[in-house]
Amino acid sequence: MSLALVFNATAQLKSPEAFLGYPIGTQFTRHADVVNYFKHVAVNSDMVTYQDYGKTYERRPLTFAVISTPQNLGNLENIRQDNLKNIGLEEGLATPETAIVWLSYNVHGNEASSTEAAMLTLYKLITEKQAWLENTVVIMDPCINPDGRDRYVNWYNQVKATPYNAAPNSTEHNEPWPGGRANHYLFDLNRDWAWASQIESQHRLKLYNKWMPHIHVDFHEQGYNEPYYFAPAAEPYHEIISDWQRDFQVEIGKNHAKYFDANGWLFFTRERFDLLYPSYGDTYPTFMGAIGMTYEQAGHSRAGLGVNTDEGFELTLVDRVMHHTTTGLSTVEIAAANAAKLNTEFKEFFDTSNLKYKSYVLNGNADNVQRLASLLDKHQIKYGYTDANSVSGYVYSKDENGSFDSKGALVVSTNQPKGKMVKALFEPDAFLSEPLTYDITAWNLVHGYGLDGVASTSLISGDASAPNGFTNNMVAQNAAGYLVKWNSLDDAEFLAELLKADIRVRFSEKSLMFSGQSFDPGTLIVTNSDNKNNTNWATQLVDIANKHERSLQASNTSFADSITDFGSPDVKLINKQRVAMLQGEGTSSLSYGALWHFFEQQLKYPITSINTDNFSASALTNFDVLIMPQGWYGRQLNGDTMDDLKQWVRSGGKVIAVGRAVQSFADKDGFDLKENNSEDSEDEDKGNLVAYKDRQRSNLKNFITGAIYKVKMDASHPMAFGFGDSYFSLKLGSNSYKFLENGYNVGYIEGEPTSVAGFSGEEAKKSLANSLVFGEARMGRGSVVYMVDDVMFRSFWERGKLLLVNSIFFVNSNAFTL
Repeated sequence: MSLALVFNATAQLKSPEAFLGYPIGTQFTRHADVVNYFKHVAVNSDMVTYQDYGKTYERRPLTFAVISTPQNLGNLENIRQDNLKNIGLEEGLATPETAIVWLSYNVHGNEASSTEAAMLTLYKLITEKQAWLENTVVIMDPCINPDGRDRYVNWYNQVKATPYNAAPNSTEHNEPWPGGRANHYLFDLNRDWAWASQIESQHRLKLYNKWMPHIHVDFHEQGYNEPYYFAPAAEPYHEIISDWQRDFQVEIGKNHAKYFDANGWLFFTRERFDLLYPSYGDTYPTFMGAIGMTYEQAGHSRAGLGVNTDEGFELTLVDRVMHHTTTGLSTVEIAAANAAKLNTEFKEFFDTSNLKYKSYVLNGNADNVQRLASLLDKHQIKYGYTDANSVSGYVYSKDENGSFDSKGALVVSTNQPKGKMVKALFEPDAFLSEPLTYDITAWNLVHGYGLDGVASTSLISGDASAPNGFTNNMVAQNAAGYLVKWNSLDDAEFLAELLKADIRVRFSEKSLMFSGQSFDPGTLIVTNSDNKNNTNWATQLVDIANKHERSLQASNTSFADSITDFGSPDVKLINKQRVAMLQGEGTSSLSYGALWHFFEQQLKYPITSINTDNFSASALTNFDVLIMPQGWYGRQLNGDTMDDLKQWVRSGGKVIAVGRAVQSFADKDGFDLKENNSEDSEDEDKGNLVAYKDRQRSNLKNFITGAIYKVKMDASHPMAFGFGDSYFSLKLGSNSYKFLENGYNVGYIEGEPTSVAGFSGEEAKKSLANSLVFGEARMGRGSVVYMVDDVMFRSFWERGKLLLVNSIFFVNSNAFTL
């Protein structure tokens, strides 16, 4: 491009400083102003396009820019399609040589330097580095998490001193709960790529899979005393990562190092940040063939505009922006220098012929199968159904090889371009080259969705017809009532809407038989006698059932074929529960957010949040259920408040304690919960003689880093309705409690623990022997429900969510109030 053309194209173009009115790094920029700057650049440069790809929960725009030469932008659709053809995602042949680089900024809202860097990087690319764009297309998402960013930026701009105060203990360096890291529902979007529970992730995946870049960078921040981190990553690497992906990370790292060394900036590589868990902003792209990387700048929410570090210097936002700008530009530079090779190796990644398992054949509750299929649709992963009667291979429920009844089962095979991601999501147990990891080590979706199946080394045909669809219900004349089976979260959503519509619903604690059809405990029953004051109840019921695709079984009599009639004492009315939940200081914002999102976006049932600063038992007067998310409640549950809470429970209230919140009641007076302390080691009196360099690794024996355990279930207890006699639970830690002496041990580990996937330290696993996982203890007319394992963790362990719903509506139903 000639200098004259460059001048004409950028004659009206302003730098970030000129447009915003302050040098980049001297203020935090509101998201709306970032959007306005990108719009300005797109209008005034023929090297940039800019558009929305969705909106957040708080209605802020999610946006992306495409940056390249005018010639490439004019041919952009062909470049995109040729890239997909090259890897088999579109029909046709192509040999592209254009590199596609995707730069993602500010996934954690209070790691706010990267969005500032995005503006500067954009400007420098089109005014100084045009030559790199001759064979490179750069896609830039300037802010993945606008809601979290504005939460942080608005708070900081409100409280900061003028001039800013660099003392770490000043107000501007101590962000209040819940902080700006997460999105509106307080989800960590950097853990949501594979699970796509959040609207930002869902929108982004549509765009990402439309492009499938060769390089993806996720810009982050860490503690303000740390140097800069860039690739190559630390072990463990997932085994599907190719040698090329490993080697090219090194090349990229060396290119960054050249600039950092020249400027005297410290950095580190190959430590802390691994590539195993599939739902990160570096691993998800990596498992989709890209060179996926995390870049971590010192700073985070505590750095503000400037902070004094422990090493005696001031780290400024200007510094942080410059570091991120440098690595962003360096990434584009090395991509441009290796564009042809990137395309060649990218194609090679999508050869899946060497994978051990060729097909994953899955069966179970139809609703759960459909939910899993919907997740695969979000990733554009292909699947089908089989008419084979039996398939052999590794059987998930047995944790060993065998055969499996596969008629009509879902088939997800690896002989497709995204076959390596299929392996990562469904493999029985991920290979772990190094147990020191940054995140959980097990996430198998077969167990997560409550299914069973086979991992087969043979390719299983998936050409059979899909299961029959739903047939609408009709109002049955003279029906005494209707029955609906209870097995899935879809059934729970149906129940929630019935209750909101003031339709009275019962459930059975015993098996039923009507018109020759059997119904398991948990079956919902809607009777004419309960709803006779509502002349339109049957029509409402049918409309809601059809909306949720729930099959109704009408009965013209309340008289059962065997024993349990509609009017049996074991057929109990479901209370329209008034649910409260703690939030605020002491509460895990992530745990609270997962529950909040579940009630509002999935169950669609009302919930009231009570801040821990305002909590007292008197605040529960108008509620039936109190949910305590994971947290540390020592301050809130002091002597008087604990006594008042116990009185509320005795009067018919129900507490549901999740994860670490269970600890609040362990070994406390009046509660049937005791810690399961392991026996003292014979060597304890010798002190700790582990060498300094080995201390961290030695402690691994006491940790469980997200492993899947088989749990025995008391299927007769209402908390377990819809489940069989076992459940695979995602265990996040080694907290262990004894069996309840007087309460109900609904889910438990009896004898030697059985772990089917993930890492568990030897001592940690041993401590789980004979331990409670899910339980209920009566107290007066009320109950305390213990959920030692967090069934709502990151909202991806779909099967476990029904345990929470059962606890709210079914457990101790005699305590209802109407």
